Amino acid sequence: MITDKHFAEFITQAQRVGKERLQLCSSGNISWRVEEDLALISGTGSWLPRITENKIAACRISDGMPVQGVKPSMESSFHLGVLRTRKDVNVVLHFQSQYATVVSCMKDKPTNFNVIAEVPCYCGREISIVDYHRPGSPELAKAVTTALTNNDTALLSKHGQVVCGKDFDDAFQKAVFFELACQIIVNAGAGNYLTLTEQEVDDLDKYILGKTSK
Repeated sequence: MITDKHFAEFITQAQRVGKERLQLCSSGNISWRVEEDLALISGTGSWLPRITENKIAACRISDGMPVQGVKPSMESSFHLGVLRTRKDVNVVLHFQSQYATVVSCMKDKPTNFNVIAEVPCYCGREISIVDYHRPGSPELAKAVTTALTNNDTALLSKHGQVVCGKDFDDAFQKAVFFELACQIIVNAGAGNYLTLTEQEVDDLDKYILGKTSK
């Protein structure tokens, strides 16, 4: 059951998107699994930094059917696709931060984003690159869902970015650190920045995250 507390929390977290400068106007959308088969999703055309309860949709994750509220975001298909595929995540955030969006429009995109330790630690050792598909299209929904099956961060060519996380803090942390990495890459210029070596990333896995690399 969706309660007033769920809506209040969703509004608070959606407004963080603006505070973190992760999007402009209606360019982003966010979803939150509140029950096993129920998610709240920002409504179509809504501005996350000033979203209100009457701009929030509730949909079944299993089939995408709206059960309450307004029409969900045009990107709801990939939000729900990720939530269906990834039982370990509960939040999906689509955003268009300044530097990461610049990188998404580059002809020759980086193949390695590990310019700082926070990227492999939180965003993932690899960042999925998704070819351009029309926003809101079934092709985009399928491509994003596939890209985030094994990774947590995706760069959408000529479009924006998507991250998924176990909770809001996890998703926001990935978005902010990925934006920072892209800022470093853009400001440094092509070929003028260093990335962590595989050994250095393995050391992070072992000594900071307490796991072994795959």
